[in-house]
Amino acid sequence: MAGPSEANTAEGREKPGLRLHHLRPAPGSRTERTRVGRGEASKGKTAGRGTKGTKARNRVPASFEGGQMPLHRRLPQLRGFSNFKFKTTYQVVNTGRLAELYPEGGDVTPDDLAARGAVRAGEPVKVLGTGDLTTALRVTAHAFSASAREKITAAGGSVTTL
Repeated sequence: MAGPSEANTAEGREKPGLRLHHLRPAPGSRTERTRVGRGEASKGKTAGRGTKGTKARNRVPASFEGGQMPLHRRLPQLRGFSNFKFKTTYQVVNTGRLAELYPEGGDVTPDDLAARGAVRAGEPVKVLGTGDLTTALRVTAHAFSASAREKITAAGGSVTTL
């Protein structure tokens, strides 16, 4: 009985098929790199740089602006230190919004406010005093304005700072 390779050919040998080492680029698709400055026969005289001038003689940096005051010298030097990146930014909730979210009163915490969509989770919360509050709330937050403290305690609630 003939083996699998013998079944494909008449004499029992495999046909020479296309192999990776047989692949060649199409004729004319690849040209050799032009070696400039290597004699008169191949761009040897000016080497494709034209005649005279700075660009013909040496390299010009990419940042060169032709004698104009360069960008890195036009911009101001930002000296000194800034505390901006260390600033604490609070998620703000007004007492009027607390009255809408908790009409029957109860405990108010940053996690509960985040669950109700009033603030983003995991960030400090500050309660401000805009709006009226009539129900007693036990509010726990990271910061309070003076007017918010007054309104919450006047409504019979309590204030706890984290």
